Amino acid sequence: MPIFKGLVSALLLTLNTLVWGVPLILLTVLKVIVPGQRLKQRVLQGLNGIALNWIGFNLWWMRHWLKPNVHISSPDNLSPQQWWLVISNHRSWTDIFMLLMVLHRRIPMPRFFLKRQLIWIPIVGLAFWALEFPFMRRFSREQIAKNPKLAAIDRKATERMCQRARNAPIAIFNFVEGTRFSVAKRDAQQSPYRHLLRPKAGGVAQVLSLLGDKLDGILDVTISYANPSPTFWGFLCGKEGPITLHARRLDIPQWMYATDNHDEKQHKERFHTWINSLWLEKDGLLDGQTDHD
Repeated sequence: MPIFKGLVSALLLTLNTLVWGVPLILLTVLKVIVPGQRLKQRVLQGLNGIALNWIGFNLWWMRHWLKPNVHISSPDNLSPQQWWLVISNHRSWTDIFMLLMVLHRRIPMPRFFLKRQLIWIPIVGLAFWALEFPFMRRFSREQIAKNPKLAAIDRKATERMCQRARNAPIAIFNFVEGTRFSVAKRDAQQSPYRHLLRPKAGGVAQVLSLLGDKLDGILDVTISYANPSPTFWGFLCGKEGPITLHARRLDIPQWMYATDNHDEKQHKERFHTWINSLWLEKDGLLDGQTDHD
């Protein structure tokens, strides 16, 4: 029965993607050929509508077919006319749909920081590109040491997204750990947290320094699974145990708006202290909800 449910879920996900893929491709071609930034922005609005409908139908069948056991707490008074930075821990691809289940149409169309390899996923990768998601190359320290110019590539991708974001409300989603949690990864990087990897502060700091004056706040999300090894396939099979999602609104400290000194050592240290303190709180919250060892 779980395998059958998983196959039906995969079929629903595929069919929904194919149905909305047709207008997506047409509008993507139109976005490429129309002249002028104003017309391109109008086409982008249409692409946002397609993406929101794709998300909405997926959430509908997931709620009615999979009936996930999700416990949610989130702030009130959110609006799709606001600008938000959403940060979260990361355990499974299921995280994305859990975030959307809570925030869909309550905040603007989301933009995720994505690994560049995802652009090759049929239809979905095209959607990411057309919707102007930032693709991160995530070079290793060794690669950057050999060629320091590589460090600027991801920064420029973030800058382009933030520049465009000033024209219309946006929700920027960032899984701050940079990859999905596992005990092996935690131990390999000698993370000081029991349930989390070390947070990567660079992307968050850059968004806040470039877009902080536009943002209405930060949504800090903590996701935990009763299953110590959650997978997206297990979720599609309806086998995932209870999932808890806690979202809270954080105000942005004034010092984070300092666009002229975000590369200075003192500013970086202050930001690292802030995000490590946030991660320590998150780890404590997870202590009573999950056990990864």
